[in-house]
Parts: sequence; structure tokens; C-alpha cells
Amino acid sequence: MSSYPYLVAQLPYLLYGQAAPMSSLHYKELARTLISESDAEILELCTLDPEPPAAGITGATYAEPAPRTPSDFLNRWRDWERVLRLNLARGRAQKLKREGGAAVDAPEYPANAATVAKNAQTMESPLDAELFLDKARWDAIEYFQGISSFGENVIYAYLLKLLLLERRAAFKTEEGYTKYKGLYTAILERASGADGFGFAPGLGSETTVPGEHK
Repeated sequence: MSSYPYLVAQLPYLLYGQAAPMSSLHYKELARTLISESDAEILELCTLDPEPPAAGITGATYAEPAPRTPSDFLNRWRDWERVLRLNLARGRAQKLKREGGAAVDAPEYPANAATVAKNAQTMESPLDAELFLDKARWDAIEYFQGISSFGENVIYAYLLKLLLLERRAAFKTEEGYTKYKGLYTAILERASGADGFGFAPGLGSETTVPGEHK
């Protein structure tokens, strides 16, 4: 781990709302040259989607927690994001008065994730709601990272933050706002198990759909 402090020291400081100083792809290429092979494998698992669909799978329902990884940081992030999505789905089902509610029961813990989902759905603007959700995601990532300044958690958290910044940058223009409005509706409808399906593949990727990144 001797090269980790060197890597972290070279990284520009990230602030939510500012432009990403590098692409997530470039960052992963850089990090792979300085971290262990095992940590590089975990880095590839760092996505905004707690359950990225596997090849040939049409979508994710988040019925079960994501498979455990060797990283406690990543496990906690995935659990938090899963609870956030399921509570968004429940809120959507209640708003539409859908019989039977959401396809999957929404856990109440972590409580912060459930509260964030509830507050987001009180906002009239879909864009404001998504920006609020992403800021909450940013704060959760920083919390799970902990106080360490040079450990592997910092490496993983940096990638997740870059993914959030990349997604935000995709919706700066008026055209982006229109697209975001449609995508926000899509994630809530699919999260609610509309027509019996779960989330669509790639839902919420860093440049496409709210909720995940690759």
C-alpha cells in the first residue's frame, strides 16, 4: 500500500457541483498502475448501481442485497443505495395508488436512505429531486469513506464521486433537463415493478439514467 498515498496526493480535490477534473475511465487506468491487483478488482465493482445487471439479465429488482465484496466500504454503499432505490419505488407506488404497492418491500434501514427518498419525492421539479438525491449519495460516500486520507476506501470513494460528477455534467443544458425529467420518471416507474419488471439494464449509468453508474 506504499504507493497509495502517492496516488491520493496526485488527485485533484473533488467538490460536489464542480466539473470532474478527469474522466472515471482515465482515473481507473491511473489507479490500476498504483494499487494492488485485488484492490483493482474491487475498484471495478464500484458503481452507482448496487446490483449492475449481468449479461443476459433484463434488469434488477433489488429483492436481495447485492453480493458481498471484500470491501466493507463498498458493501455499505451498496446497501445504502439499494434501500434508497426501494424506498423511491415504494413512494412512487403509493403516489400512483398502485395495488399491491412496490414489487419489493422497502427496508427502513439505513434510516437516512429512507428519509432521503421520502424528501426527494416531495419536490415538484424532477431535476431538483435528482440533484438532491445525488448530493445525498455524495454525503453517504464521504461518510462510508471514514477519516482515512490514504487508504483503499479513498480510492473507491473517488471513483464513485467522479461518476456522480459525470452524470451531473450530462444534464446542464435545457436539453439535459428534458432528458433528466424523462429518466427520473423511468427509474421510479421501473423501481415500482411496473408491468412486472424490475430496473432496466444500465439504469442510472453515469451518463444515462438516474440511480446508478456503471
